[in-house]
Order: sequence, then structure tokens, then C-alpha cells
Amino acid sequence: MKHRIVIGACAAGLLFAFQSAAFAAAANPPAYVTAAIADPHRPKTDTNRDADRTPAVMLGFSGVKPGDKVAELIPAGGYATRLLSAAVGPNGHIYSINLDTLNDNIKAQIKPVTDDPAYANVSVSNQVLGELKTPEPVDMVWTSQNYHDFHNFPGLDVTVFNQLVFDALKPGGTYLVLDHAAEPGSGVRDTATLHRIDAETVKKEVLAAGFVFVGASDLLHQADDPHAVKVFDPSVRGKTDQFILKFRKPKP
Repeated sequence: MKHRIVIGACAAGLLFAFQSAAFAAAANPPAYVTAAIADPHRPKTDTNRDADRTPAVMLGFSGVKPGDKVAELIPAGGYATRLLSAAVGPNGHIYSINLDTLNDNIKAQIKPVTDDPAYANVSVSNQVLGELKTPEPVDMVWTSQNYHDFHNFPGLDVTVFNQLVFDALKPGGTYLVLDHAAEPGSGVRDTATLHRIDAETVKKEVLAAGFVFVGASDLLHQADDPHAVKVFDPSVRGKTDQFILKFRKPKP
């Protein structure tokens, strides 16, 4: 029993140390993160959103670094894509993956990114997410503000999907999930109506695929968000309560 207590205490201590380091990285991001945010190729429509989306927090906590290969799920207009592209640099690559059944207008939102030579390390594919594939094993799978929709896409089994994410990662790779918070304990009740999901539900689903939980950041927590309205409602848009969860694929 004493050995178990010691082991448990050591594990808890290591987790606390890692989380403390991760929070420090988010608060004091490395130079390449600062440079990615200051990238002059980012359009004003992106930089105007920085106050709400806090890219230093997102990138700093994620641990993304130069040379990384990142699979980004559902890039939309490329806000995160441009940041990730600049952060991983010319030796890295961003594989942006869209749902193949999205309408053409939504898919085309990423085109200004891929048309810009500054983001030559970005490629886009349209896929059936239930058959997710990456051209090579990646260092990170990134999804921001859309994990909840994986529960809304017809025919997509989230259990299978998270296993495919696991398989796409290198051993030791990171799965980063950022999303709008739902009422604690609500599960997937609000994914289609309010576009929110309970963080503990995400954690449970991802851990079931074999991941190890690394830590959570509450740096995007908004105590004033009532969790009762759509994320697009003017009263909360751009000010929703959000969570960031970080998972790791174990090494053999």
C-alpha cells in the first residue's frame, strides 16, 4: 500500500510539474510563437481576433514547435492554420483536413491560405473523417472549436474517429482539443443546438482511444458565460468559456 501511495504521489507531482511548465509556456511563449503571431502575412481579419482567441495561449500550451508535422482538423478560414504554419516553419508541415461533405463555400475558405506563398508548408485534403488518414505520422493533431461537431456529422462514430487520430500520431505525439464549454455534466446534449460540449465528456472519449491525459488549461475560462446560449449569440460571441485539453499518445 505504501508503494502505491508513493507511486501515486510521484505521478501527481510529475503531472503538476508538467502542467506548471505548460502554463508558463502559455504565459511566456517561446520566440517562434511570438514570431508566428507577429507574422506580417496574417490578414487583419485574423489579427483582429487575437484578443478573443489568445493565440499565445493556444500555441504556448500546445507545445507546437519548429519542424513539427501537424494535422489540423476542419481549418475553416485558416485562423489557426496560418499561426501553426509560421510556428512549425519551413521544415514542418500543416496537413489541413476538411470534411469531404462540407459545401464548396466552406471548403473554399482555406484557399487564401494555400494560395499565399508564405504558407507553402500547408496542404489541404477533403476526407471522410471516419476514414481519417495522414500522409505520414504526425507530431500533433489539432482541433479548435469544432470537436463538438464531430458528434453532429452524420455517420461519424467519435469512438472510431479518436482511434484514427491515435493511429495518425507518432508515439509521444500530442492531441490538442480546444472547444466551447457546455454546462458541466451535460455530456453531448448541446453539441448540435449550442455548439458546446462538456470538457469531461471529451476527456473520457479521448482517453478511451488509448491516450494519456497531459493537462488542461483554464486560461480561456470565462466565468461570465452562462453556458446556456449558442456560441454565436452576440451576448457571448468571442467571449465564450473555452477549455484546452492536451493528450499524448504513449511511447512503446
